[in-house]
Amino acid sequence: MIFIMKALDKIKYVFWVVISLMLITACENDGDKIYLSSIEGSDLVATESEVVLVQEKAKQIVLSLAWTKETLKISNPAMSAPNVWTTYIQVSTKEDFSSNMSEAIEKNLSRAYTGAELNTIAKNIGMEHDIPTTVYMRLRSATGNNMESVYSNTISLQLTSYFIDMSKAMLLTAEKEETGIYLSSPGLNGIYTGFIGAASWQNFFLLEGDGTIWGNEPQDGTAFSLSSQDDSWNCWFPEPQGCYYTIMNTPKKSWSALYLPSLTISGDIEGEMSYDRPNNRWVYVFNAASSGSRTVKLSTTGQQYDFSTSDNTSIATPVAFAQTGEYLSLADQAGNITVNIPATGECTLVVDLSNLDAWTCEVVPGSLEPVEVNPYVYLPGVDDGRTGAGWNFDNFLRLYNEDNLTYAGVIDFNSLWGYTINPEKDNWGDKYTYVSGDALVGTFEFKGGENNIPPPTPGLYLADVSLKEFTYKLTEVGNVIYISGLNDVWNFSVTLAATPIAGVYSGPITINFASTNGFSIYLVYNNWNIKFGGSDGKLYYSSNNNIKDDASLTPGTYTLTVDLINQTYNITQ
Repeated sequence: MIFIMKALDKIKYVFWVVISLMLITACENDGDKIYLSSIEGSDLVATESEVVLVQEKAKQIVLSLAWTKETLKISNPAMSAPNVWTTYIQVSTKEDFSSNMSEAIEKNLSRAYTGAELNTIAKNIGMEHDIPTTVYMRLRSATGNNMESVYSNTISLQLTSYFIDMSKAMLLTAEKEETGIYLSSPGLNGIYTGFIGAASWQNFFLLEGDGTIWGNEPQDGTAFSLSSQDDSWNCWFPEPQGCYYTIMNTPKKSWSALYLPSLTISGDIEGEMSYDRPNNRWVYVFNAASSGSRTVKLSTTGQQYDFSTSDNTSIATPVAFAQTGEYLSLADQAGNITVNIPATGECTLVVDLSNLDAWTCEVVPGSLEPVEVNPYVYLPGVDDGRTGAGWNFDNFLRLYNEDNLTYAGVIDFNSLWGYTINPEKDNWGDKYTYVSGDALVGTFEFKGGENNIPPPTPGLYLADVSLKEFTYKLTEVGNVIYISGLNDVWNFSVTLAATPIAGVYSGPITINFASTNGFSIYLVYNNWNIKFGGSDGKLYYSSNNNIKDDASLTPGTYTLTVDLINQTYNITQ
């Protein structure tokens, strides 16, 4: 887009030069010449003469600039000239702008700076933080590469910046909200690394200390390519959730994710460790026959995802740890790691990767086995109005976000007395019951009262519940569902109709070519959030892993059948 705009600017400039030459030629015939020359400088003003920046107010506007509109100078005052200039804002610690200067294009007649933006400029022009420094600002305007630039008046202000910590960068959510999860850059070189306990297809952005936000390049087929443009897409981790050694290389505008499916202990202690994702650590529970010093080694074979592999394939990659002082480091070969067993009996070997700059391996007394999250929750009572059904554990929701303990699924409701949410099959005592709300939206509590959650009108609904927030929400599913992404067309024009079997939809789809990113299934018209992705015949709610219509499906018409209740799909010719 920038290239196109520059090209258009050049075309406009050449056009007006030609017109001007024509005017000069015409005037020569009349014995009167008209000259078009460079633009006149602008008058620049600022709202502040002294600014002290603090990180707590980084998002607030702290300084505004404004200036008058430049005009091309023309020898005949009765005539007007076109506005085809480019304006730059220059900032420097030198009054003559000979060095320590930043320059940025500005298309408007004013510019407002947040504290973070101005602090970044201060860093880029070599200012020392926490020291009041005089900075100079002016406009540079030009009408072409071969015409001399003109400058506005220079203004000065006293600016005090704060320290920008470029030693770490924070992961943001897909909505660019802070997560408190960091990667480390000990070399202060824009390369951030660390272990992340990622959910399947977890979406994220990366926020640097200077306020720069990195996402994925906004173009199909560029997974693992970074961009700091305002329109960048979010990055995403691949399908297997778990432990990823992540490298975000901002100078090269690329990133990678090395998945550790396991971690093997060898030496004086032997076994396979379990990953505790919420705490970003590996644990192994064992019985110690005696206390004292032991030597172990840690290794596995990881799966490397990067630009060369895309997000669908990976490269088998050896992973090993060694001991450097009291901390762990990655190594080409597994090195000896010394641990101390504090006491006999049940102990846990813990490899803690949560501290960015201090990975540790130690043995602690007792068991730290991670608590397993139930993959399902059950809804007894949702179909007791159906003949012969009664109260049972046949209907359940599937876990789709472990961090928020959220479960979802499509249920064919036909309930007389409402229902409960039970985390364990055939366990009638442990249950969540109604607190507030109505049949579609409300709250519940664990082992509280005996009030059942009120039932909706019989029909097909998507149920979405959070055991962390204690909320439920039902969305009615109509007689059609929508397919988007086929042939790289992202709209809701392709539909599947309901069949006589509850939750099953079927219809023809036309494949002209393999879609770049596959397609997804949407339950509500024009709602991009309530969707299913999938692979290998299985559907996954709220998944960014789209269904692939790959090269094995030659162009033609197919029948797509979707079972929302059992979360399956198939494509037949």
